[in-house]
Amino acid sequence: MSIEKVLIDRCEGKCELCGAKEGLVSYQVTPKEEEIVICNSCSSSIEEPTSNEKHWNCLHDSMWSVHPAVQVMAFRLLTKLGAQEQLEMLYLEPEVQEWAESGLEDENIEPTRDSNGTTLKEGDSVTVIKDLVVKGAGFTAKQGTTVKNIHLVYGNSEQIEGRVNGTRIVLLSKFLKKL
Repeated sequence: MSIEKVLIDRCEGKCELCGAKEGLVSYQVTPKEEEIVICNSCSSSIEEPTSNEKHWNCLHDSMWSVHPAVQVMAFRLLTKLGAQEQLEMLYLEPEVQEWAESGLEDENIEPTRDSNGTTLKEGDSVTVIKDLVVKGAGFTAKQGTTVKNIHLVYGNSEQIEGRVNGTRIVLLSKFLKKL
């Protein structure tokens, strides 16, 4: 795909995700018809970023781009990679956040559901319905514990991430109830 002069000027002749200067192509960020400039390395693993996780360390810089389309791609890639710390730092305007999440919804067909079958969403609060031993952390998440601002685990509709006793842990959604 040829790159328009406007895009080349905007990106200063570099990949907007990793900064590479070779093998540049345009990439459409759906569902809007906005494009970003990416290199061949980014292009080859953008659909399945876990196949080349080390390459995506570049997102620590590109997530701060002033261009919404670049922010959307950084959000989507960080979500697919499970990089919760970076996602917590990333602030997106509400309409940009909606755009970023809309691209992920198509891929994550099976929704995450609690023990009652209620669909869980990013940022929901849940309560633990039975005592759960947290392996490797040395404590038990007690029944009735509230977990606020949960994060959905990309690619696994049976798990969520949340903080219990100040520790970020993965919980099985079948042991949770939406508040």
